[in-house]
This record gives sequence, structure tokens and C-alpha cells, in this order.
Amino acid sequence: MIINLKIVRVNSDYCDYLRKFDNKVAYNKHEKELRPFIGILFKIENCEYFAPLASPKEKHIKMKNKIDFLKIKGGELGAVNFNNMIPVKEHNYCLVDLNKTNISIQEQKYQQLLKQQLQWLNEHYNQLKNKSFRLYQLYNSGRLPENIKERCCNFKLLEEKCLEYKKQIY
Repeated sequence: MIINLKIVRVNSDYCDYLRKFDNKVAYNKHEKELRPFIGILFKIENCEYFAPLASPKEKHIKMKNKIDFLKIKGGELGAVNFNNMIPVKEHNYCLVDLNKTNISIQEQKYQQLLKQQLQWLNEHYNQLKNKSFRLYQLYNSGRLPENIKERCCNFKLLEEKCLEYKKQIY
């Protein structure tokens, strides 16, 4: 089976809406400018989920993989923050075009990083899927250690709010 994860950008208004109910929903605004809220899209049970990607940082190399955190290529290519994963519907995100041309050198480097992240994540899909599903189940069953639970979004609450948001826009 070939898995093709997608890299998407989540709508900032949708994130702002979810944050009204859960302050652990990550911000995608920095000062006055939007920074891309880029991540991977996958399914847990019957719900699409978005998990944000972190760009490579020196600290990622030293950090350990945990149930809510996965280093991409040992941290060399960044990380996936499962603790901040949120439910999404198709109208809450757009696909990121990884084949743009006529872009700046900086944009080319970022686009190349996203391609490398996506390739690694597709190659390690089972690890990614198992980690996200396990975190989801442990959180929802109340069996997650408190220190990890404290940094996670409330998945079931956000699923309810995701459905309500859909109703609001129609």
C-alpha cells in the first residue's frame, strides 16, 4: 500500500475559532504577519487530523521522541508535534504547492525542506500513524500521563467544535 501524506496550510480563522475552546491550539500568527501553519494531514478513526510540522532547530537533535513528538530524520529535518494536532474539514485547509517556480532562494530552500520532510514522513508512515493514534486513544481514555496531557489539545472537544464550525459557515 502506497501512502501519500499531504502537506497543508490551515486557515488562521479556523485556528482562532478552535482556540476559543482550547488554548493549546497552536498560534499561526507571529506579530503582525502570518507564518505558515504547515503540517501533515491524516485520518484518525473517521476524522481528518492536521499535525503541525516544526522547522529544524538545534534542540530537536538532542530531544527524544515521545508519544506526542516525533523527530524527522533524527531531528535533522524538524519534528511533528502530535500534541498540537487538530481535527479539520476540507474547507479548513489548503494544499501546499511544493512545485512552485519563480520563487526566491529562501522560498526554494523552504520548499525543499518541506519535500524532504514529506518524503521521510511517507517512508515512516506506520510509525507516524501508530504514534498519533496511540496518543489520541490514551488522551481520550484518560490514561495519558498528566505532564503529557497538559500539553495536548483536547481532541474530542475540538472534533465537536470542528463540526460546529462547519455549520457556522453555511
